[in-house]
Amino acid sequence: MMNKVLIIFGTRPEAIKMAPLVQAFQNSDKFITKVCVTAQHRQMLDQVLQFFEITPDFDLNLMKPNQNLYTISSEILLGLKPVLDDFKPDYVYVHGDTTTSTFAAIAAFYSGAKVCHIEAGLRTYEKLSPFPEEVNRQLTSRIADLHLAPTPKAKQNLINEGIKEDTIIITGNTVIDALFYAVQKLENYEDSEINYLNTILDNTKRLILVTGHRRENFGKGFLNICNALKKIATHEDVQIIYPVHLNPNVLEPVHTLLNGIDNIKLIEPLSYPAFVYLMKKSYLILTDSGGVQEEAPSLGKPVLVMRDTTERPEALTAGCVILVGTDPDVIIFEAERLLNDEAHYKSMSGAINPYGDGNASNRVLESLIQAI
Repeated sequence: MMNKVLIIFGTRPEAIKMAPLVQAFQNSDKFITKVCVTAQHRQMLDQVLQFFEITPDFDLNLMKPNQNLYTISSEILLGLKPVLDDFKPDYVYVHGDTTTSTFAAIAAFYSGAKVCHIEAGLRTYEKLSPFPEEVNRQLTSRIADLHLAPTPKAKQNLINEGIKEDTIIITGNTVIDALFYAVQKLENYEDSEINYLNTILDNTKRLILVTGHRRENFGKGFLNICNALKKIATHEDVQIIYPVHLNPNVLEPVHTLLNGIDNIKLIEPLSYPAFVYLMKKSYLILTDSGGVQEEAPSLGKPVLVMRDTTERPEALTAGCVILVGTDPDVIIFEAERLLNDEAHYKSMSGAINPYGDGNASNRVLESLIQAI
């Protein structure tokens, strides 16, 4: 009798990184594989599912207005019980550091399934940075039976914490698999958002792509970021495009300070294919996102990370990214350095991405075949 695998995710970033894993498992005849989404995010999740042509077998549809960590955590735990009771998976795959990941791991543990953690071992060792993701990752590591680490550094973090080495496998990061799939698909892809982007892109200027959504930057952090962007936008040969997160803690300060500024376009959040398209078009990227730190180097795009800590130090070591925090003077200095110093720009854009070669999902699949 074949082993049963349940792949669980709930947010857009998880969906992007789990999509190539779903494809790998569903194309294999070694397992019975089903997909469960919690819909911790709804609209953004659905866009990714459509792009990767994934139809969930179970959809908890948990997203509600004004949800918080208390409500979403409890609803994930309770919502997964009937799914686990019905399918009775032998192995449950969760990803990264979201509330879905941690509480799906707990639910799977309660059900008796073995927990397999994709993108295991990333750490800042700062409990509140990022919040709640750092603690989510550490909790999931205590529950997991199989740890799929993207890099040697992530593996070493786990070993240092007492995780048995024979349960840790270095796979690379599945986000690179997803990125390569998207880049290839975009060659023959019709999309209304991409058509819209082409109407606002100024091809005579260098594009700076900005994203931001981290809780730890709410308040003064976003005010500082906006003031830095106002200064950078005074360069006549620069265009800034900022897809603004819908959280009011982001939306309100960004629109208050940047709306109507020359060379800055504030737009709604983009679908995954449109965002990949914009990354490809960009000259450099300013972000507080974790995934972008991994994706952009594969496209040869320097990244300034607007956070004080990162659980992805490999890119810092490789020279792909620079940590700038939310100090406006540091953001402005490093952005202008990339705009004005061609040799510095080439050194960052030409750095080798430490996060993988696009075959992580196949390594994950093979690791389970070998383990059973």
